[in-house]
Amino acid sequence: MAEEINFGSSALAEYVTDANDALEFKLVRKPEDFSDTSLAFKPEMCHQIYGDNENVFGYRDLKICLYMSAATLKSFVTFSYTDKVDPLKTDGVTADDLISPLVKVLAPDSYTDSKEQFLKEVASEEETGFRPMGELVHNFTSSAGKQYEVYKCQESTTGFRDYHERLQAWVMFYIDAASYIDMDDDSWRIFLMFEKYGGVGEHHYAMAGYLTVYEYYAYGREVNMKRPRISQMLVLPNFQRQGLGAALLETVYRSYRGDEKVVDITVEDPSDNFVRLRDFVDTKNCLGLKAFSKIEVMKGFSETMVEAAAKELKICKKQSRRVYEIIRLHYTSLSTPQEYKEYRLDVKKRLNVPYQKEQSQLSKLQKALKPEEFAAAMVNITNREQRLEILEKQFVELESHYKSILEKVAAA
Repeated sequence: MAEEINFGSSALAEYVTDANDALEFKLVRKPEDFSDTSLAFKPEMCHQIYGDNENVFGYRDLKICLYMSAATLKSFVTFSYTDKVDPLKTDGVTADDLISPLVKVLAPDSYTDSKEQFLKEVASEEETGFRPMGELVHNFTSSAGKQYEVYKCQESTTGFRDYHERLQAWVMFYIDAASYIDMDDDSWRIFLMFEKYGGVGEHHYAMAGYLTVYEYYAYGREVNMKRPRISQMLVLPNFQRQGLGAALLETVYRSYRGDEKVVDITVEDPSDNFVRLRDFVDTKNCLGLKAFSKIEVMKGFSETMVEAAAKELKICKKQSRRVYEIIRLHYTSLSTPQEYKEYRLDVKKRLNVPYQKEQSQLSKLQKALKPEEFAAAMVNITNREQRLEILEKQFVELESHYKSILEKVAAA
């Protein structure tokens, strides 16, 4: 978009707008919501729509609206501005096309630029009488007293393919490097979370978030064993910070715990936010296991913990080690120097494993190379003092993260 032209400090620079600021989203439940500014929310990113620098050119006071009906996810797209660049006065430089890049991420035939048509959709029986598709796997009431339901769907679920095509547009604005999943692959399982609202006999639904899982085959295991991998998770902004992410993740865990064919559950390239969420849920759950009791944890990480976490909670070995470190910090007295020292050494020993492997490889390399060749190869290799510095920094950052998880668990 605007990155193709270097406007510098020219008069045209005032026609450059950050698309994240210009974009406005809404989930519309009833016609009155259309003009309710309190329901608006913003994207976290839009580089997959408007280019790497996320700028658009050609308008002053630009506003780009993408509103969706809360249940059926039909879209309304429009934009407004107070002034537009005139090509006759700018050597033929024209304003960017704002709508074409945006509607490319939307499902075909799911959007309109007519406010009247959109409001008809919002008031239609299809919207007001919407019922989620798939298998109801959990329902609960949030701390705020709102009701939620989670449904499990797959490629063969009636009506789901079209619905998912409308839903997936949101990942482009909230998950970095997101891509659409191939719904022709029947190994995908998608968990949809809806808010259920309205009076007795007048229930309505609003999309709150969703999570995708790919059921991988567990290689090297018994026949038909599987290892589900969480791929993408999104709780829409208006539903965030209400404990719904933890509830959705726990629902997914619960749906697989009773399946004897599931070895464990892994996660694909988790974001920092998801790492925090996962650590919180897994720590809370592991605190209820005998294998993670204080007397066991203070002895050090053990195979018993790995087995218990996998059997009872479907937690993989790498994550069970991480949870052990969080729980051991919980039981460690920071005012007892020896106890705290043992904890630090235990964590740093695990953090140092890659360095030890590197040293082993260097020893083999030294035997294979001439002295001058080995010296040249060692130029960019971290020395012992640098490694100790790095280890300390890693530990401090990790400890801070672990403490924040424990505070959240204590408050839950």
